[in-house]
Amino acid sequence: MCGFKVFRDPESLGFSSKNLGKAYEILGQAVKEGRIMGASIQVARSHGFLEPITFGRRGLEPDAPLVESNTIFLTASVTKPITATAVMKLIEDGKLCLRDHVTAIIPEFIGKWKEEVLVRHLLTHTSGLPDMLPENAELRRRHADLDEFLQRIYRVPLLFEPGTNISYQSCGFALLGEIVKRLTGIPLAEFMRQEIFKLLGMEDSSLGVDWRKVSQVSQVNIPKGSFEYGSLSDDWNWNSPYWWGFAAPWGGMFSTASDLTRFLMMFLNEGRLGSSRVLSPRTVRIMTSNQTILMPLIKDDVKRSNPWGLGWRLKAYCSLDWGFGDLASSRTFGHTGATGTMIWADPETNLACTVLTNQPDIDRCILSRFSNALVASVIES
Repeated sequence: MCGFKVFRDPESLGFSSKNLGKAYEILGQAVKEGRIMGASIQVARSHGFLEPITFGRRGLEPDAPLVESNTIFLTASVTKPITATAVMKLIEDGKLCLRDHVTAIIPEFIGKWKEEVLVRHLLTHTSGLPDMLPENAELRRRHADLDEFLQRIYRVPLLFEPGTNISYQSCGFALLGEIVKRLTGIPLAEFMRQEIFKLLGMEDSSLGVDWRKVSQVSQVNIPKGSFEYGSLSDDWNWNSPYWWGFAAPWGGMFSTASDLTRFLMMFLNEGRLGSSRVLSPRTVRIMTSNQTILMPLIKDDVKRSNPWGLGWRLKAYCSLDWGFGDLASSRTFGHTGATGTMIWADPETNLACTVLTNQPDIDRCILSRFSNALVASVIES
């Protein structure tokens, strides 16, 4: 398992068992109260991880199977740091530069200001692309494939001139996936499998569902009534065969708590996990440091309130609540997903945290309270 040891005793990793139990109970109580259908949690530090803790159900029926340590969740936008890592592998291989123009790789990407969009802009949410296409729901309703989404993204107008503002954009990560495919000749899903998942021992992770492991997959507790990503009755919602097989570069990864913890620990260990190296230490530092602060045309208050690395959300000076809590250090990086998922890591305490739920309308305050209690349980830095 890539030299990553499992510990049963929290104290052996520098946690207070009593205080760590308080952190777990925050999510456990939320499940008991019906605020979360199910969850899988894992925490780790630099030299190993604790076994996953699980709560609740992984199906919509009252008697659905319970969440187990090997339960696979649709991670939604937690996919984005993995897509960013794939892109950075190309940069390390000399196939790409952050300053490269997207139009040089994808000439179909045309329109006002688009010749100014750089790879760096896609990775930092500064490209001017919208988050989702205006016709997003219509395309999903028709079961459009990724190529049709891309064709629409090539033509969608930018919201602002690249490098002048920060606006979260899943469309940009769709383009990053296409860049990987064009420069390697390999679809992003296969590139991730070969260059990231296999090296890290992420055996239950895939971009798009692994149909051989579908019995392990948790459903998403989709709210009743109208919903942005398809209601319970729609055949294109998060639980549909269509979406499970779509493999969206911005939000289509399936994974377990243990697999994602391994990914985080690779970053905390400067690009290496055991004997496997995925990234260089320098690449890790660049990805997890503030990149938007270097962009002179973005207003200072925008840069302070919404800092980004390359594919990673950053906690430093951020006024937004992403669930990382109040006590993690300013060096903390992570990401959240709309299906109710969160990962983060803090280099100051060598602490990694993975919380996978199947509750898309989860109260972010629950995640922040959990994160605070988790950090407070650390007794040895």
